[in-house]
Amino acid sequence: MNQLKNTTFSDRITLANEAKKARLAAFKPKPTVQAEEPLDREAERAAEREAVRKARAEAKEAARLEVLARQEAELANKRSAIKERKALTAAEQKEKRDARYAARQARKGR
Repeated sequence: MNQLKNTTFSDRITLANEAKKARLAAFKPKPTVQAEEPLDREAERAAEREAVRKARAEAKEAARLEVLARQEAELANKRSAIKERKALTAAEQKEKRDARYAARQARKGR
């Protein structure tokens, strides 16, 4: 405090100016960190659109494959049902043929 009392007017003005500069320096904006490469927003958007398109195409393909698998399963079921009916039909035809043969034999008296 003794130093302040013994200072001259010019010393006090310079100290005030230095303090003012220090306070103003505290409010100066600090330099921001710059990215090494500038962001290319259009390229990012294009990449996002491409990713969305790819995901939609994959989902569409999966749905198509699921439908095909379901159709193949239905077709296999129909084919097995047709084969079963044909097998029954063949057995029925054999029974009818045997019945006709037995009737013919009965008419002849054997």
